[in-house]
Amino acid sequence: MSSSEGLRDPAAASSQGSRLSIPEIIRKKRDGKTLQEEEIRYFVKAVTQKHLQEGQIGAMLMAIRLRGMEPEETLALTREMATSGRILEWPETWHGLLVDKHSTGGVGDKVSLPLAPALAACGCKVPMISGRGLAHTGGTLDKLESVPGFKVSQSPEQMTAILETVGCCIVEQSEELVPADKVLYALRDVTATVDSLPLITGSILSKKAAENLSALVLDVKFGSAALYPTLESAQQLAENLLGINTMAVLSEMDAPLGRRVGNSLEVLEALECLEGRGPCDLRELVTTLGGALLWQCGRARSVPEGAVRIARSLDDGSALRTFQAMLCAQGVEAGTAGALCGGTEAQRLRVLSRAPAQEELLTPRHGTVQQVLALPIARVLHRLGAGRTQKGQQINHCIGAELLVSLGQPVVKGSPWIRIHYESPKLSEADRRDLQSALVLRDIEPIPPGSRVVKTILPRNMPK
Repeated sequence: MSSSEGLRDPAAASSQGSRLSIPEIIRKKRDGKTLQEEEIRYFVKAVTQKHLQEGQIGAMLMAIRLRGMEPEETLALTREMATSGRILEWPETWHGLLVDKHSTGGVGDKVSLPLAPALAACGCKVPMISGRGLAHTGGTLDKLESVPGFKVSQSPEQMTAILETVGCCIVEQSEELVPADKVLYALRDVTATVDSLPLITGSILSKKAAENLSALVLDVKFGSAALYPTLESAQQLAENLLGINTMAVLSEMDAPLGRRVGNSLEVLEALECLEGRGPCDLRELVTTLGGALLWQCGRARSVPEGAVRIARSLDDGSALRTFQAMLCAQGVEAGTAGALCGGTEAQRLRVLSRAPAQEELLTPRHGTVQQVLALPIARVLHRLGAGRTQKGQQINHCIGAELLVSLGQPVVKGSPWIRIHYESPKLSEADRRDLQSALVLRDIEPIPPGSRVVKTILPRNMPK
């Protein structure tokens, strides 16, 4: 069946003799068999045209999650998802300047917010198509929507106009851009299929193919709070995703990134980074990923040189000014953008939604902070309203956590180590137990925290 052919009844073979049937395709994958390209095309087109019940899509996602896909199946899925909508077209003068970064997701991962404007301040064009939260990991769009007035929905024409004047935009998938992935992405979150390698690969690469990029860097996270727990599994994903001028950085995700978790709180921390301040681990990732992209598109002779340029844009205010311009270009009132980008933290808190209640938890004994596990913290925040349990659900942007200790820091019994921002429901005893399980203390000498970046995998077409 050709991609231009209209779909027959997707629930069963039609009376006209179509041999393609959604239940049969689901059954075939459920039984561990390899799908043909035309079957994958038929399924993706049915998803795009909204001919399927959510139960059918969920069944297919679970079949893929449990049975996996051969490389040729994953390639076909990625290609069909990418061509389910428009492929963006850009002015010829931007050739070689179009870059983006994609993260596989983590707790406290607000890297995109300072990275996109920092790259734009260095002369790149950044058409970033981002997503919402998946499972316990936060979504870039959810963070930006905590800023009053920010519009994540932009047409391709609007994206081009923003890139022309500002240099970067952060938008959602529209009906025109990768519509198949928009449906599958939302349903993966509520069907426990987030961690499927073929589905992750298809989702990431279809969006990036639609962006028509010059270079891409992947932040592939591993650890207890990442989609992939081990370095080996993260490297497998990275190798799966590598393509022409695509570079992968493997980064650790056991502890939250930075000191704040939760949409409004992460915007505050991103602004600190844009001012040349903020947590060292956040700055390290922003400069490393940005430096990689500047090297890939020829605007730096090496990744370290590119990292220095990104750091300079954070320190001299040019990245912050670009972020402010992006906010205004995407619907935020000038006064609001000015208060966020030029105001004090108190002024920023008046702009962003703020939780009405806070509770601090205390350290149970003396010791050195060996680890702060991100996963228990993320799960508690999810229960308090920071995440979704069903497709399209509204989330509470003010829910979050502030870490009051750092890895390697000595602490005494009874000192505050985390502050939870909440509204309703309140923290339960089970929540408090889960949060306390996140703090790992040891009787060891204080030690400085190590680097988040564990390994870098170069593009296939560039010299090692």
